[in-house]
Amino acid sequence: MNERIRQLRKTLGLTLEDFGAKVGVGKTAISNIENSKRNLTDQMFKSICREWNVNEEWLRTGEGEMFVEMTRDEQIASFIGSIQANVDDSFKKSFILMLSSLD
Repeated sequence: MNERIRQLRKTLGLTLEDFGAKVGVGKTAISNIENSKRNLTDQMFKSICREWNVNEEWLRTGEGEMFVEMTRDEQIASFIGSIQANVDDSFKKSFILMLSSLD
């Protein structure tokens, strides 16, 4: 599982620090997990699967696809949720606001 954490992080294009921040730990904890010095906790496992839509079976065993297939509606809902979660006035937020004002 430790190598799959590294593979996932690299696929997502995240640093140790960014990956850890999303699951509530520091970069050292993620490094230790990737290097088999520490095991993934159940809470981190659930957080990883939820945060990036990771297939639980793939993360546990390496079987199946890395990510769970989402419907178009689920993809849109996820995108809108990520925009709403940002506190700052990001480009995405401004773009959606502009689109919403179109008739």
